[in-house]
Amino acid sequence: QVQLVESGGGLVQAGESLRLSCAASGNIFSPNAMGWYRQAPGKQRELVATSSSGGGTNYADSVKGRFTISRDNAKNTVALQMNSLNPDDTAVYYCNVVIVGLRKYEYWGQGTQVTVSS
Repeated sequence: QVQLVESGGGLVQAGESLRLSCAASGNIFSPNAMGWYRQAPGKQRELVATSSSGGGTNYADSVKGRFTISRDNAKNTVALQMNSLNPDDTAVYYCNVVIVGLRKYEYWGQGTQVTVSS
């Protein structure tokens, strides 16, 4: 079983920055992907950014150039540096881990609120 603990959310003004962190514990083997999703009120959960154990990254178009995902494989942590935040980034952000073994295993964090005021 894998557990994810997120931290770093909060309330900021437009243009400011926040850094989210997620620590994963448990049996995490490769290949895997660690990433962030978000869900705004009344909207579906959407991908923000992912990072694979092979080194690849993927970003939503809406955050490219503003957000950066990074991971520490030795510590099983993943972070999301969010710059130039705007009110459209307001959402609950969820850490996600996908492990590909004999089958796909997927885990979610509890979510952390990010609120950007204009």
